[in-house]
Amino acid sequence: MFRIVRAAYLAAALVVGSSVAHAADQWITPTPEELKMMSFPQAPGASAVILNYDELTEDALHMHSVYVRIKVLSEEGRDRANYELVQYRGNDGWYWNIDDVQGRTIHPDGTIIPYTGKPYEKVMEKTKGNKYTAKVVTLPDVTVGSIIELRYKRRWDDNYYTFPRWDVQGDLYMQKAHYVWKPSTKDLYFSDGKNNTRISWTPILPKGTEIKQTQLPAVNGNNGQIIFELNAKDIPAVVEEDYMPPMKSNSYRVMFYYLSYRTADEFWQSEGKKWSKDIDKFAEPSSAVRTFTTESTGGATTQEDKLKKIYAAVMAMDNTDFTRARSASEDKANGLKTVKTADDILTRKRGSGDDLTKLFLAMARAAGMKAYGMAVVRRDDRVFLPGWLDLVQLDDLIAIVVVDGKEQFFDPGMKYVPYGHLDWKHTYAGGIRQSDQGVKVAELPGESYKYSQVQRVADLKLDETGKATGVGVVTFMGAPAVRWRQRASRTDETELNRDLKDAVEAMLPNGMEAEVTKIEQLYDYEKPLRVTLKVSGPVGATTSKRMILPGDIYESRAKAAFPHDKRELPIYFNYEVWERDAVRYVLPAGMKVESAPATAQDKILDSMLYDISSQQVTNTITVRRNLARNGLIYPVTDYPTIRTFYNKLQAKDQENVVLQPAPAATTTGASN
Repeated sequence: MFRIVRAAYLAAALVVGSSVAHAADQWITPTPEELKMMSFPQAPGASAVILNYDELTEDALHMHSVYVRIKVLSEEGRDRANYELVQYRGNDGWYWNIDDVQGRTIHPDGTIIPYTGKPYEKVMEKTKGNKYTAKVVTLPDVTVGSIIELRYKRRWDDNYYTFPRWDVQGDLYMQKAHYVWKPSTKDLYFSDGKNNTRISWTPILPKGTEIKQTQLPAVNGNNGQIIFELNAKDIPAVVEEDYMPPMKSNSYRVMFYYLSYRTADEFWQSEGKKWSKDIDKFAEPSSAVRTFTTESTGGATTQEDKLKKIYAAVMAMDNTDFTRARSASEDKANGLKTVKTADDILTRKRGSGDDLTKLFLAMARAAGMKAYGMAVVRRDDRVFLPGWLDLVQLDDLIAIVVVDGKEQFFDPGMKYVPYGHLDWKHTYAGGIRQSDQGVKVAELPGESYKYSQVQRVADLKLDETGKATGVGVVTFMGAPAVRWRQRASRTDETELNRDLKDAVEAMLPNGMEAEVTKIEQLYDYEKPLRVTLKVSGPVGATTSKRMILPGDIYESRAKAAFPHDKRELPIYFNYEVWERDAVRYVLPAGMKVESAPATAQDKILDSMLYDISSQQVTNTITVRRNLARNGLIYPVTDYPTIRTFYNKLQAKDQENVVLQPAPAATTTGASN
């Protein structure tokens, strides 16, 4: 999303000369080496590589231009010929359009095929106040070995200015890149009337890659043109690994912004003060809020009991982040004004996640408790960067309430999160919070592995061919339960049952089928979510003398979590979890257990524990498995230890229960 700054006055665009050269001004003639290249040593196995990338943002022209050259190295790389160049138009007058689209394809023999088509436009998203479209471009006759080139310009409203974001690292290796920004020489103001001509930036760049800043002499009384320039080379593609931190927190980039603050502390204190004032204004306990709070907490005698009832009252309202937000025209037709205070949420009995959190704050305060708001990032998307001086990185609002002298953390804006807990995306998340000493940078706490659990039980009866029939019960608690409940809120019963069925069948041995027969406590977010399924199908392989069964049917198709010898990024799990399985087989008549998984236990890093065991009782055998992980982020140096641990447990998970025919019973008798 673009940050918009309005000019202090309107004037004719002033084009300032510059010594900075731009590759986008003309096509680059390919070298013989580029034409014959069929692989790239620095990026083995890559489908394509970026040979050159050039990006220029020129405020005086309200224009942003892009030029890119790509070498196609495989069939998969041919997809790089397709582009969707996004355009936007809002009801506030802000827009940007794409024009001057040019392209060409160069074959390995040097033949040039220019792009002569006309991009067609398609609607990507349209709401009451905003419209996103795309100009769709397909470069011609692209083959393996081709070089494809594209350039275009994005132009926006002459009354507005914005700042660029240089995404230096993407999903392709980049050989050379060149970025330039020529900011406006005018005095600029935000909507609050404050001058914001001072430019700051947050760089996340490889060592040795630096931003160059120069200033040209003043011209005709105007400020001298400042030029920001970055040259980068040999930038590897963003690494994608399983269990990796959010990509937005790893990729090389530069984030620019206008502001008038000199230090990060000054920024967060000042901008945080404005944010805090808005929170307090919205969450001011009015007479309507106080009345609703009194009605909601009837019979409660302690602060804890009152807050539980307040939380339940807020969670009972319609959270439009998970259903459907109403347009301003719909509200107006129903006699409703723009949402500005907690009273407006009470009137509607619905609101966004942040609105409901503000209502919760207002009600807690009405009940006589200290309550503070905290704006945080979503940890599945990014980590909080205090050095990036922009509130745009903060996604959600959570609540902090002092209960009986102790701060507790609440997430009423995330549907179905239990009282006193946080959605996993907010655990360990950073941001800014209110406090008695003012606004400060802070980080939220995490959860214990005991909070998020998945319990999988199966009770199966085997026949002599290795087929099984029985019941499976999967119980979700904590984060896994929240995930399924939120999915249920966005779909219908039929689709939910199918999703649950598919999820369970993906764990079971090939050929086994599952059918959901009961879902208990689907919307009772304070209790475990319990799903019962009828399961049937082939579970074991039979030979002339034996029947071989998976020890744990829920792990029979599990893939190696960490298959690679080396790793580049830290290991990053979503949340702490405790997996608990129990699989019971009732043996066919005439069969006995020859072997079963032996008892084993392993523990590493004081945060991961695994154990497995089996127990025989008469004609049954039960295999039990536990995996507990009480940590989220592990450095690369821990990777060998973690990989060894998971390889061991996954080998144990694949151990079998082996049955063989029981000896025939013998009888004794007396003869006369």
